[in-house]
This record gives sequence, structure tokens and C-alpha cells, in this order.
Amino acid sequence: MQATEPTSKSNLKSSIWRQHCRGVLPLEARLEPWMTDLFDGQTLADLVAQHGSPLNLISPTSMRANLDEVTQVAEDRGVDFQAFFARKSNKCLAFVDEAIRCDAGLDTASENEIQQCLDRGVTPDRIICTAAVKQEALLRLCLNHSICIAIDNQDELDVIASLAQQTGLTAVLALRIGGFHHRGSKLPTRFGFDVDRDLELLDELVDLPVRVAGIHFHLDGYDASQRVTGLAEALGWIEHLRDQGHAPTFIDMGGGFPISYLDHEHQWNDFWREHESSLLGQRSPITYRNHPLGRQVLADSVTGKPNVYPYFQSPTRAAWLASILDTEINGCSVAKRINDAKVQLRCEPGRSLMDGCGMTVARVEYRKQNSDGDWLIGLSMNRTQCRTTTDDFLVDPIVLPIGEGESSPMTGYLVGAYCTESELLSLRQMEFPTGVRRGDLVVFPNTAGYLMHFLESRSHQFPLAKNLVVADGPEGTFELDRIDMPSLS
Repeated sequence: MQATEPTSKSNLKSSIWRQHCRGVLPLEARLEPWMTDLFDGQTLADLVAQHGSPLNLISPTSMRANLDEVTQVAEDRGVDFQAFFARKSNKCLAFVDEAIRCDAGLDTASENEIQQCLDRGVTPDRIICTAAVKQEALLRLCLNHSICIAIDNQDELDVIASLAQQTGLTAVLALRIGGFHHRGSKLPTRFGFDVDRDLELLDELVDLPVRVAGIHFHLDGYDASQRVTGLAEALGWIEHLRDQGHAPTFIDMGGGFPISYLDHEHQWNDFWREHESSLLGQRSPITYRNHPLGRQVLADSVTGKPNVYPYFQSPTRAAWLASILDTEINGCSVAKRINDAKVQLRCEPGRSLMDGCGMTVARVEYRKQNSDGDWLIGLSMNRTQCRTTTDDFLVDPIVLPIGEGESSPMTGYLVGAYCTESELLSLRQMEFPTGVRRGDLVVFPNTAGYLMHFLESRSHQFPLAKNLVVADGPEGTFELDRIDMPSLS
């Protein structure tokens, strides 16, 4: 949930929580009230002692406000709209239950994800399967329950048609398309049928035991103008399908709704300016061994795009969607074109629905200096437990000083449990103005969207992190998510 302007009282509390750890170039995280309520007292320490480190805490109720934001934008423009929560962004079943309560659909990427949704009462018409690789068992499950399958290639179509013929069932399909023409070039993608090369696919579909329910696409990144291009091309395919006798009812624009993790834009800009200076040798490093975060130094300049999420960006979520629907194509807004085509607009947000829904807590186990003299603070977790496919999570953690013993101010790096030189939990150099002690807790804020589970690994046979649901209300109760209790899931 996008944070509101903090009051002076919350500003004071925030400064207290942040005083024990900050980046050498600070990147202060947006914090939700349910998170900060847990920073005081002994509760988090008791929970980590009981359930282990790291521990994921989740609060599913923030999902509703996030969903309401984008739904309202569509409603204001009269667009028939349905969001499908991207299950891949977080494995906890509490979010499936919350999606049901919010009347959202479920975007699934595996047989287990689909079966868990069915077991929890999600109706098949509220499930779409977008798995990148679809084994026969997965396809049979979708066929048996009439779950819509976003098909990606000719081999998938052939297998689905064969299974449908064998069983006498009709497959429900969404055609995933890509390769859109945008501003004079073709948008690259490894997913979907090409909008130019594969148009003849529509002729083949006529004689197959399939029902084409809609058009699907997903674009990497957060460029709103590219989504406009995708929607325009998808509307063209809707017309082609109807000309062939099909009756598609929706366009699914995938996920990728932007959010912002940080409170201050100037901190984001300052960080990259100083990072460039450090790469050019104009100041001391602010990342471990001057890590370039995806950029390169060529001659006397820094080039390339950072390999990190844009942790501060604008517009986000609702305003971003509004900009897409309000864009005019040949004098007609995208919203009106969708309405005139009489199709439902669907989307599959993950990270943006998980905004404000989780945090990860880990215990400090040691402090030491490496051969370069850098202080390393070792946590009971590994980097796959707070990381996606990019180089780093560029958000300041919160340190809760509950450990015992003395400690002096220090500057150093958070490191994890895997036995590799690259096992850093954050590549950014951190300041600990009041020191850091064995037994202190480190909180990584806003990790529910992808960061908890997308790369999660139990190499070295470490146990996976437990996932604890924070209940609403004054009782302050906590219970393990059903995903951690297979017999009850």
C-alpha cells in the first residue's frame, strides 16, 4: 500500500528505528504500520526464537487496498476489469485466501499452484495457467477443470489438441502474443506467438477442439507506452479471431505494475550519482569491492543500465494504469477502444499486490573483519531468501538492538550462510552508528513480492524460512501459513 505523508510523531518513531542501521548512502524503506508495531518490545525476538531465522512475516490484508487502487481506475473509465493475483510472487496460501475475499482471480504457473487454488475453493473460471513450461500432467489438470491456458508455442497447442481429442473435452485457451512493433523497433521477448510470423495460427485453430477465450501478453519492465502498443496489437488480434468465428472475451495485459519501495526520490538519485563517482575512483566505494550493479566503466565514463529493480519510481500502480487507459490512439482513448471491443481487461499483478504485505527478519550470529579490513555481519539466512534475479535489494534494513554485550560504531556489510565469496545479503555498505551485536535482529522491509520465495533455496540442507501470518486486530496473534503445514493445506 502506497504510504501516506508521515506525521511528525511517526517521523520521530521512524528516526528511532532507523538510527541503528543505514546505508552509507541511505535508501530509507517505506514502512507499513503493522510492521512498525512489531519493532518495539520482545515480540519479534520471541517469534524468531520459536520459528527460526530467517522468518517471514506476512499481513495479507494490505492486498485489498492495493487491488482497490487499480480496480477503481478501471471503474472510473467504465472498463470491465478483472485482476488475477500472480501466485508466483509469493507461495503463502494466506494470499490465495485473501485474493478470494477480494474477488480477485489467480494467475498460476505450476500444477501445485493450480491444485492448491482448487483445494481452497477458487472456481476454475477465476484461474489462468501461465506456466512457462507446461508438462502433460499440468495440461490434463487444466483440461479436466476447464481452466484457461495461456498457450505460448506450437508444441503446447499440439499437445493440448491431442489431449482434448483423447478425452472428448474442449480446451479453453488464451493466445499469448509478442514481438510488438513499438516506436520503430520490434520488442524482443522469448514468450508467445509472434504477431507477424504466427498470424496464420488463427486458421489452424478453427478445426481444433479448443475455445479461444482471449488474448494474453506480458512485457518486461514498466514502460507504460509499451503496454499501450501491446493493447493496440491485442485488439487487432481480437478482431482477427472474431473474423474466424471465435468469440474471445478478454485481453490480459500480464503483470509488471510498478511500485516504489523508498520514501525519498532524492536518496535514489543521490545513490546513483555517488555510485558512479565511486566506480570512477572519485570517492570511496559504497558497494562491496566497488560492485558495479550491472554497470560498466569504459574509459572515463560509466555506461550500461543497473541490474536492479527501480526501487524508487513514479508513477506507480493506479496512476500508471490510468496513464495507459487514458492514452489516445487515433483520437480514441485505450479505455474507449477496449469498451468498444466489448472485451474485459485483465491483468496479473504480483509485486504490486504484495506491496506492504511482508517483511523478513534474521538474527545476527557474528561480526568479523575480512582480509581487507571490512566488517562483515553474518546473519542466519542466505541471499536467496531476500533476492530476485537482480543484483541487489537496494533498501535499508532496520536493526533492532536486542543482543547483549558491547559494540562500537562500525561500517560494514551484511553476509549470509552460503559458503561462497559472493554470499552477501546486501552489496551496499552499511553504517551501524550504535554498533551491532550477536543476537540483534535485522529486518528487511517489504519483501513479500518475489523477494521471499522466487529464488528461495535450501542448499547446504538449510531449512526453508517459516512464514508467519500476522492477524488483524488488537490480539496480535500469529500463526504459521498453511504452506508450512502440508497436512492442513
